Amino acid sequence: MITVTRPRILVVGAGFAGVGCVRRLERRLSPDEAEITLVTPSSYQLYLPLLPQVASGVLTPQSIAVSLRRSRRYRTRIIPGGAIGVDLAAKVCVVRTITDRTVNEPYDYIVLAPGSVTRTFDIPGLTDNAFGMKTLAEAAYLRDHVISQLDLADASQDPDERAARLQFVVVGGGYAGTETAACLQMLTHNAVKRYPRLDPRLIKWHLIDIAPRLMPELGEKLGSDAQKILGRRGIEISLGVSIAKAGPEEVTFTDGRVVPTRTLIWTAGVVASPLIGTLGAETVRGRLAVNAEMNLPGHDGVFALGDAAAVPDVAKDEEGAVCPPTAQHAMRQGKVVADNVIAALREQPLRPYKHKDLGLVVDLGGRDAVSKPIGIELKGLPAMAVARGYHWSALRTNVAKTRVMTNWLLNAVAGDDFVRTGFQSRSPAKLKDSEFVHAYLTPEQLRAQVGAAAEGDG
Repeated sequence: MITVTRPRILVVGAGFAGVGCVRRLERRLSPDEAEITLVTPSSYQLYLPLLPQVASGVLTPQSIAVSLRRSRRYRTRIIPGGAIGVDLAAKVCVVRTITDRTVNEPYDYIVLAPGSVTRTFDIPGLTDNAFGMKTLAEAAYLRDHVISQLDLADASQDPDERAARLQFVVVGGGYAGTETAACLQMLTHNAVKRYPRLDPRLIKWHLIDIAPRLMPELGEKLGSDAQKILGRRGIEISLGVSIAKAGPEEVTFTDGRVVPTRTLIWTAGVVASPLIGTLGAETVRGRLAVNAEMNLPGHDGVFALGDAAAVPDVAKDEEGAVCPPTAQHAMRQGKVVADNVIAALREQPLRPYKHKDLGLVVDLGGRDAVSKPIGIELKGLPAMAVARGYHWSALRTNVAKTRVMTNWLLNAVAGDDFVRTGFQSRSPAKLKDSEFVHAYLTPEQLRAQVGAAAEGDG
């Protein structure tokens, strides 16, 4: 008797790219055509662009964490963990589960969408003292931390300590850093009204970036408009400046300034997941080099997309142009990769990914925003409507859309209660505690892990 096994499709990562791929595979493949497996530490898709609004309390964490198990078609097996190595020759992905077990997962087709991790530099004290803004836990912890600084400043009898606790530094003038600074500044601006012993003038927010302009992708005019909006709200913006040293109670800027602070937020860009480095394949600035079909050259059945892949941007007339690591591209790439996996499975031709960028939206909190949809520059209420409308429509489920809209309306009408949930009494959640970049296997460890499993099976 011959046992017929279904082809195994393994998807790594549950971000925009990975979830978009899985959902399309579920819709377009019959159950007997293939077995679909998803590797992810959490059984939800996080809507990252709205993370600053979670940190500022406008949205609840649950509203932007969309359950992967809500779909009626749901049949994908989830392995709760993170991929730490891929042996392309053996067609095995090594996974470290959330219980710290290491397992080997064989595949016939693999879709690599592990996303990115926070980009850090060799700055003394950075990972020990800075907060990140890449995960739901980091956003929730950061909200607790910021409110606790107001509580501790209010309780302090030391004027120097009080002033230090009310200074906040955000590094990174891109979308994440600018929105984080804007939303959290609004949180402290509204919260300090409930602290009659605190002088609002003591609250100081610093936004710094080594680049010469804020959010250069927006263009000079809109970037300048955003800078003026933040300046009017009291945020001190320093460009051409970064961090030279970070300590638990002060931060030293590269221009020599020393800022007493207990809050350093690091949002200075991202790099592809270290998983890509375990493949031993060609990369472009750390991202896996793939063709326009998002297939890894020389490896049939291996696809990569999203933040971790340098997908050629064929919509641009620039040689060597690759798609930027944005949610807009990741969502669309997921669908095309799913179609290409199915085409490879059915021995049909693959199609290239092509999408013209629809523009950018930046929500600065309250009624402030700047947007550039389809090349039209907007600011103020029209920009806010476009930004929130885009984010709302991009949410995958009606439940998520309802939660987000309800949160927005409730916050607009009733404001915030500035409640801490207790994270501050637990262990720290600094960069070194949130991203396990040292967990990935070296090529030698990967060969040993896969080889040992093969011998055991033999």
